[in-house]
Amino acid sequence: MAKFGKKYQDALKLIEADKFYAPKEAVELVKKTSVTKFDSTVEVAFKLGVNPKYADQQVRGVLVLPHGTGKSKSVLVFAKGAKVQEAEAAGADYVGGEELVAKIQGGWTDFEVCVATPDMMGVVGRLGKILGPKGLMPNPKVGTVTMDVTRAINEIKAGKIEYRTDKAGNVQAPIGKASFTEQQLLENYITLVDTLIKVKPSGAKGQYIKSITVSTTMGPGVKIDVLKANSDK
Repeated sequence: MAKFGKKYQDALKLIEADKFYAPKEAVELVKKTSVTKFDSTVEVAFKLGVNPKYADQQVRGVLVLPHGTGKSKSVLVFAKGAKVQEAEAAGADYVGGEELVAKIQGGWTDFEVCVATPDMMGVVGRLGKILGPKGLMPNPKVGTVTMDVTRAINEIKAGKIEYRTDKAGNVQAPIGKASFTEQQLLENYITLVDTLIKVKPSGAKGQYIKSITVSTTMGPGVKIDVLKANSDK
C-alpha cells in the first residue's frame, strides 16, 4: 500500500470520504488541499459512459479556457514563405521546415504543441512515428493544421487545451493552477464540463458522465456530484 506524507494526510482530513461536493465547494477544497511547494496544476478527471473503440462514441476536441491554464505552452510551427514571418510575429517558439524535421528525427522534441500549414503536411508526415505517440502530430480536427497560424498560436498561448477519451473512456484535463482564484477555477471547470456535455456522442447510451474528480498535482481527489456537474454553486 502506498505511503503518503504528512501534508497529504492532513489534506485528506479536510475531505469527507463519502461526500460528493458541488463544483464550487470542490474548487474551494482543492485549493486548500494542494500539498506541493510549487504552484500545482489543478486537473479534472471524468469517467464517461462511452466506449471509445467505436467511432460514434469517441470524445475529442479543443477549447480555450476563459482564464487559461496558468502555463504558456511552447509552440513549434512548420511553415514556409510569408507564413514563417507570420508565425514568428505571433509568438511561435520555433518555426521552420526541413531543418526542423531533421532535428526531430535526431531525437529533439523540446516543444509542447506542433502547428503546421496544410502545404507542409507532406513534410511533417515523415514524423508520424515520432510525433504521433507523443500526441504532437498536427491535426486539422483540433486546429493545428491551418493557414491561420496567428489564430492557432494565440489560442494555444491563451490557454487552449485538448481533451480526449483514453481507452477506458476517461477524460483528464487541466483547469488552471492552485494559485488561481476559486472563481477562475470554477469558470474554467464550467467551460470544460459544458463542452463535454455539448459533444456527447450520438452512440453514448445510459448515464453519460459517471464520475468527476478534481485534484491538484500530488494532492488528494475531491469528488464532484455529477447531478450538479455544471452548476456554478
